Amino acid sequence: MAVLVVCALLCLSGWVSLYFILCNINGSRSYEWNCRLVTLFHGILAVCITAYIGYVDGPWPFTYPGTKNTPLQISAMVVSLGYFIFDMGWCVYFRTEGPVMLAHHTMSILGILLTLWLGESGIESCAVLFGSEITNPLLQARWFLKQTGHYGTLLGDVVDVLFVLLFVVMRIFVGGTMLYCELISPRPRFFIKCGGVAMYALSWVFMVDIVRFAIRKSKSWHKQQRDQQGAVAANGHEGKKD
Repeated sequence: MAVLVVCALLCLSGWVSLYFILCNINGSRSYEWNCRLVTLFHGILAVCITAYIGYVDGPWPFTYPGTKNTPLQISAMVVSLGYFIFDMGWCVYFRTEGPVMLAHHTMSILGILLTLWLGESGIESCAVLFGSEITNPLLQARWFLKQTGHYGTLLGDVVDVLFVLLFVVMRIFVGGTMLYCELISPRPRFFIKCGGVAMYALSWVFMVDIVRFAIRKSKSWHKQQRDQQGAVAANGHEGKKD
């Protein structure tokens, strides 16, 4: 366990160092810009590692929950643990996030710590990391598009649609299936199952916000289409008068 603590501290130091390096390189950018670059890098890294664990290294999380942690699973969790501690500290210090996101980070940290301490259910934790982080690059891309003034373009619309679809599929449908397999299996510990229920419930809290956003976005699209049609009709009418 002492080795894991040292590795987690090293990973935390690595994420902090990357953040300060980016701040030094991108001195003209805000602190949040550089923090989101770290978040983007972690999201891509976590998805790549956990995808390899789930689809190649195994075991399959839907069939074998509650199995012993493998070295690769431990590595993935330790890397993400260091990141979540860094990002949690950053969000608390700069007060940029609300209670829902802070609850997500807290549960992620506690869940990874519990899995490492028990020495089992690493495959479920990696599956949760994969499902949680696969939408992260799109979320960060949306923020960067807003900051650079390109959010109102077709690219911004594509990013929004992909984010909503991916969130619903991965966090709600696939996540719900994963939770069901976790609950009916006799292998996972009771605390692990409770953690799975908590994370899935949090996904539904995010889902409510996403539905509200989708409704607002849909109304905005319809309004733009009506305005464009009205402008075209007005131009056509003026042309006939000429």
